[in-house]
Amino acid sequence: MRILMISKALVTGVYQRKLEELAALPDVELMVVVPPYWYEERVGVQRFERAYTSGYQLVEYPMWFNGRHHIHFYPGIGRIIRSFKPDILHIDEEPYNWVTLHAAILGRLARAKVMFFSWQNLYRRYPIPFRMIELSNYRLCAAGVAGNREAVEVLRRKGYRGPLDVIPQFGVDPEIYTPRDQSAPNERPVIGYAGRLVNEKGVDVLIEAVARLKSRAPRLQIIGNGSERSRLEHLASYKGIRDRVTFRGQIASADMPEAIRQLDLLVIPSRTRPNWKEQFGRIIIEAMASGVPVLGSDSGEIPNVIGNPDLVFPEDNVDALTRKLDQLVADQELRLELSKWARQRVLDHFTQASVARRYYNVYRMMLEGPAAAMEKE
Repeated sequence: MRILMISKALVTGVYQRKLEELAALPDVELMVVVPPYWYEERVGVQRFERAYTSGYQLVEYPMWFNGRHHIHFYPGIGRIIRSFKPDILHIDEEPYNWVTLHAAILGRLARAKVMFFSWQNLYRRYPIPFRMIELSNYRLCAAGVAGNREAVEVLRRKGYRGPLDVIPQFGVDPEIYTPRDQSAPNERPVIGYAGRLVNEKGVDVLIEAVARLKSRAPRLQIIGNGSERSRLEHLASYKGIRDRVTFRGQIASADMPEAIRQLDLLVIPSRTRPNWKEQFGRIIIEAMASGVPVLGSDSGEIPNVIGNPDLVFPEDNVDALTRKLDQLVADQELRLELSKWARQRVLDHFTQASVARRYYNVYRMMLEGPAAAMEKE
């Protein structure tokens, strides 16, 4: 099974662990094409990193219109497709992007089966030419993968009728994200948040809830930066808890496992906006792999990732979050129980190995049909 994957997300080295797991599966010959860098307006330039490269080919290839989600593409990708002769062309991009259509046409000309990936969990009708690009990709692609359940509903509503599976783009490495030694608990429970400090992330709800807790012992660590930081610092002061709130700023990705490991709870208080809702929340599975229980709002995919309704609260509901935090802060045994459960949930569903295996099954289905793929399970 010759698989060619095109993915700008894989400039990030830690994500490449999934590729090693995929390449180790039976009969897989894998080549992956990434750009020299990817520019994202809110985070800047992410340079290509070579981190996990065993068992497959990782090719750096020039991209045009870098940073432009809808119109970027790889001008010479046809040469790679013709040379590698893939059975499966996995375009790790949304179906409304030009890069997907450009590669899909070249892939079909080379007799490859083509698939796309989508995070889009809000229904949007794009103007011409992007609507035409979208519809063309629906016809060209033999399968699609959605990163969350609502993305499936959006794709069906927009007219895609082919096979679809729900698989996250990447998992986590449970050997990097590991629990701390529970025999030495924090003297005062540490509640954490990690992510952008912007309005839709709802960090103000978390600060309000911490200020209302029955116990004054818990500390709050806020990891990340953004336009709301100054306002959130003022809110913590106004609520009288500034001495218990630490704003750690942005932390290097290499330091995140240890930072998460020091928490007793993580809270993801996101709020849906007309143009945004949570598509997955990678920090959730990183924390759970580290044995840190996660409380999350019901925005987008958060409840499905957490997988426990008792750990979900209605978005923007300070009272509900306060009640759940009060319970968990007061009950160390419950936190330990949830810590073990969270770690196991990631081991069962969200490791890089398990995610790679699920993609492998999609590839088999594309080549052999659903029945043949199921027979080999």
